[in-house]
Amino acid sequence: MTQMNEPLGLLPDWTKDTRWTGVKRPYTPADVLRLRGSLQIEYTLARVGAERLWNLLRNEPYVAALSAMTGNQAIEQARAGLKAIYASGWQAAADANSARDMYPDLSLYPSESVPNLVRNINKSLQRADQIHHAEGHNDTRWFVPIVADAESGFGGSLNAFELMKTMIESGTAGVHFKDQLFSVKTCGQLQGEVVISRQSFIEKLIAARLAADVMGVPTLIIARTDAYCARYLENDSDPHDHEFLTGERRQDGFFGYRGGLNAAISRGLAYAPYADLLLCETARPDLRDARRFAEAIHAEYPGKILAYNCSPPANWAMQLDAATIRNFQVALSGMGYRFQFVALAGFQSLNQGMFELARGYRESGMAAFTRLQQAELELAQISGYEAIKPQRFVGAGYFDDVAQTIAGSSNGARAQMRPTEEERRALAQWSPLPSKTAN
Repeated sequence: MTQMNEPLGLLPDWTKDTRWTGVKRPYTPADVLRLRGSLQIEYTLARVGAERLWNLLRNEPYVAALSAMTGNQAIEQARAGLKAIYASGWQAAADANSARDMYPDLSLYPSESVPNLVRNINKSLQRADQIHHAEGHNDTRWFVPIVADAESGFGGSLNAFELMKTMIESGTAGVHFKDQLFSVKTCGQLQGEVVISRQSFIEKLIAARLAADVMGVPTLIIARTDAYCARYLENDSDPHDHEFLTGERRQDGFFGYRGGLNAAISRGLAYAPYADLLLCETARPDLRDARRFAEAIHAEYPGKILAYNCSPPANWAMQLDAATIRNFQVALSGMGYRFQFVALAGFQSLNQGMFELARGYRESGMAAFTRLQQAELELAQISGYEAIKPQRFVGAGYFDDVAQTIAGSSNGARAQMRPTEEERRALAQWSPLPSKTAN
């Protein structure tokens, strides 16, 4: 009897809860129940992250996120106060994929790579939370929502359905899919992409929403169109695509496509009912194009949340003046771009930082490493940077606590072994003499 009543429990969420305002589902609660199975499994990280992200997007001017390639990068982002993290498919291809190989952004890596990256990030954030919670420190929100790149879904609608489930299992809060053709996928900011038909992509968005509903998680779905830079269309099966056909056809059968902002707007309007956010991928940072896209979307879908990728390949300093760069994100926010992210931040900071250290080390030896230590010291003293104490950072003290608890120490004995508040304050201060165990 409980199972028979469950579909009725879904209806208020879809028809009355403002979370689902403007979201179209071409299936019923009974369909969800039938496909769910007999046991409802909880996905706490994904659910809490999705709810948190939605709340931030509705109440903050905008949410700024950097990409992370490792769990440690994610910890530093959370500690520094960022409210969301981005898991990039580009970065997974480059150096964070399950094949343990290095690829360009061509969807050559295994499809579980980004979910695995998200899982790794969440485990690292969980460890940081455990360490600080055990020490009585609760000044940092460690479980920040993660938005992940699902590429083109690695296939058709069934592939998108399964990939979305894997994303949720890993603890992802939001997922974006792009309308490129998976088999010939390229970087979305380069000219010459092949996009699939509008209806085919809508079916992928429906598949992703159905997967989230089946798993009982309000995961945010971001529909990304690459029509701005597209020059070819997979097929002409959807009449809505015909206005952008050039009349030419490649030898491999793809149709010439007149990509650009108008094509992106047309697709954005078509995707809006099936997505929580819309993302128009562009080749350069351009506030005029951003405004035109936003105004066109909001004319038909007022209040639709937009996302913006702040990682076009162009050199920002060569294209924009300092004042424009400084106010760029605020200006975007005023247009409705509430989620703004830098897709290659993890890759760029990792490589630039190591190259700079390695070059300095080659030229001046330990003097270069000492400069790194001094920079860490200043960050620790001013901003709460904690990796300056490596053993504590990775959990040595936490597992010491675990070992003592397992050993059966009495509560009183454990209390005596733990530092007092005064001792904690002293330990929190950096000593210029490195610990013998800190390596």
